[in-house]
Amino acid sequence: MKKTITAIAAGVLLATMSSSMAADNVLIGSCIYKFDDTFMTGVRNNMEVAAKDLGAEIELVDSQNRQPLQNDQVDTFITKGVNALVVNPVDRSAAGPLAKKAKDENLPIIFINREPVREVLDSWDKSYYVGAKAEESGTIAGQLIADYFKANPAADKNGDGVIQYILIKGEQGHQDATLRSEYCVKAMKDAGMKIEEIGSDNANWDKVLGHDKMKNFITAKGIDAIEAVLANNDDMALGAIEALKSEGYNTGKDPKKFIPVVGVDATAPALQAIGAGQMLGTSLNDAKNQGTAAVRIAVKAAQGEAITDESIGYKVTDGKYVWIPYVRVDATNYKDFM
Repeated sequence: MKKTITAIAAGVLLATMSSSMAADNVLIGSCIYKFDDTFMTGVRNNMEVAAKDLGAEIELVDSQNRQPLQNDQVDTFITKGVNALVVNPVDRSAAGPLAKKAKDENLPIIFINREPVREVLDSWDKSYYVGAKAEESGTIAGQLIADYFKANPAADKNGDGVIQYILIKGEQGHQDATLRSEYCVKAMKDAGMKIEEIGSDNANWDKVLGHDKMKNFITAKGIDAIEAVLANNDDMALGAIEALKSEGYNTGKDPKKFIPVVGVDATAPALQAIGAGQMLGTSLNDAKNQGTAAVRIAVKAAQGEAITDESIGYKVTDGKYVWIPYVRVDATNYKDFM
């Protein structure tokens, strides 16, 4: 059974929400950058559960990865008379105009998953951000790889004392892709590993693209040259694993034909791949608590109440941020999250 993540993730407060949280008259309008993103599907599903638990109504719309469409959707929600907005921006640089729309209508706006610059949040008293620190997930990914090579020296296939790795990055310019990439490399170096990046490309968080990019690397470098793969999310990691499987690697049947692959998010398919011996590990990007925290802030702000640790049940930083910690996931604990 899946553990309650609040019980294991440091920094998230356990709280029993009081009956004052009841929100029969609160309508929340929420835009998700695209519905077919695996992680954001988890977030929006948990937003619906949280809204139902509080008695609030929530309408979720698919922005189809198009910022102009999302702008129009926000306008439609405003016209409809929502009491709060929860927005997962297509383009984080568009957060400023969206915050201004909310301010002009005296509406709380909660940004999720894609962090606006601080100036945007400071521009409107009722603007907030719920997310996770991307550098934490990058650090976990790098540590997973470093620990694996320390425990399995033979994984250094050419015996040169250097980890030759592939880096599959998310969306170009996305702060999570930048930070995850930077910090996974830093963590490997901090662990005392000698490393060499032999391939790097963006796959836009997409499994099919992750597969295609990995196939390209295998063709260009040769399967024997690749000793590790670090992907900025699980979908791309799983795509890379499919490409490795086509070469007879990472099938879960032959431990000698295993290239360690790490991702981020701890999605259900990734957990299954870890259990099957096809994927080394990932880090929990906690969709449950991100979705729940966003809805709780929306309800409290819509009711005109202060956003505090006590009022929403999560630690609030600088009056604006709720950070949900990442959790390392590997073969030793993946069942805890299924």
